[in-house]
Amino acid sequence: MHGVPVSLRAAGMVELVVSELVTNARKYAPGPCLLDLEVTDGAVQVSVWDSSTTPPSVLPADPHRVGQHGLELVVAVSETFCVHQEPVGKRITATVHLADTARRTL
Repeated sequence: MHGVPVSLRAAGMVELVVSELVTNARKYAPGPCLLDLEVTDGAVQVSVWDSSTTPPSVLPADPHRVGQHGLELVVAVSETFCVHQEPVGKRITATVHLADTARRTL
């Protein structure tokens, strides 16, 4: 990945973020979706566009809730999480650092 060191933890977190965001786009949007991965400044920015204008609901943590923890996990493992309305649909972007740091341990 562009000569940037990637920890095993970070690789797993990026895989989780991609899986959750693409799954949500396919599950809740009526049309196509697009995935974009960009490596910048020791992090990967995962961006998923879909055709739905409805913003996602990040539910508060609830250990008794069955299911619907995907975005909760994405927010927890990402350094940044943003939802942008587009002229058609929306774009959800999450950033994950590729090296382990003292600030983020999971």
